[in-house]
Amino acid sequence: MAITAADVMKLRKMTSAGMMDCKKALEEAEGDFNKAMNIIREKGKLVAAKRSDRETSEGAVKARIEGNKGILVCLGCETDFVSRNSDFQNLAEAIADIAIANCPADLEGLKACKMADGYTVAEAVEAQTGKTGEKHVLAYYAYVEAPYVKEYIHKITGKLGAIVGFNKEVPEDIAKGIVMQVASMNPVSISAEECPQSVLDNEYNVAVQKTKEEQVQKAVDAALKKAGINPAHVDSEDHIESNTAKGWLTPEQAAQAREIIKTVGAEKAANLNPAMIENIAKGRVQKFLKENTLMEQEYQMADDKKIVKDVLAAADKEAKVVSMKRFSLND
Repeated sequence: MAITAADVMKLRKMTSAGMMDCKKALEEAEGDFNKAMNIIREKGKLVAAKRSDRETSEGAVKARIEGNKGILVCLGCETDFVSRNSDFQNLAEAIADIAIANCPADLEGLKACKMADGYTVAEAVEAQTGKTGEKHVLAYYAYVEAPYVKEYIHKITGKLGAIVGFNKEVPEDIAKGIVMQVASMNPVSISAEECPQSVLDNEYNVAVQKTKEEQVQKAVDAALKKAGINPAHVDSEDHIESNTAKGWLTPEQAAQAREIIKTVGAEKAANLNPAMIENIAKGRVQKFLKENTLMEQEYQMADDKKIVKDVLAAADKEAKVVSMKRFSLND
């Protein structure tokens, strides 16, 4: 049967696929709209499979609040050009609406939710891949339930967002400031007590290693200076060779520097004070917690150098942050 322009426009409205894709699908389906829709859907699966290894560093982060519930979701794609397209933005908004309406427990649950056209969210995302020829992915989903929930989306890029749950209603400016704090400062936990043990263990191990290296380097630098050698001229083998070639070091000084680095470094490493290393490392972990847990961070939305915990207490001493979620396509 002959495929008319009206038929193509009808299928385009049903699927949002390109005009040529709609025409080809209708021709292949011999005018059967249901078959044509399946053809377009299958094309989306094929394109998605071919582009499965592509990075999706662009996209849109959306948030919704309804009563004491909030969701944060991100639809990702490959390019900024596609992410600014109205079809892409409309799909992201529709997924956010589905998410807050259903409040699924996790990302897989959201993918299984039904859209208005009967597609699942996963199928709708896959279909969008077929329409644009560019990989689309449901990159993130989080759900928060608390007595009071506040959201923030970075308006300029739309690629960063956060939601924060409080144990009670707090002043609007404070709630907004704290959710913006979460978005901008990316805390690892609400408080030091809630910081995951795996994070603490990793930070402690890094701190121990860094402290040992610094103590060894101090001893080496002191020995080099005593020998009349500038430590900056011999801080790597490449520098030793290049600075010798420039005449900044004599061959004898280069040889002496290598020997000092080898022997003094080994001697110091073998005789480090374990208690001192542990104390310094613990201090570094405490500094990490102060800088990276929400309640201990310096509040960024004011100039008085208060920490978030004190700002919240000043507004309402009974108020607490009970949950937080954050996502950024730039991380």
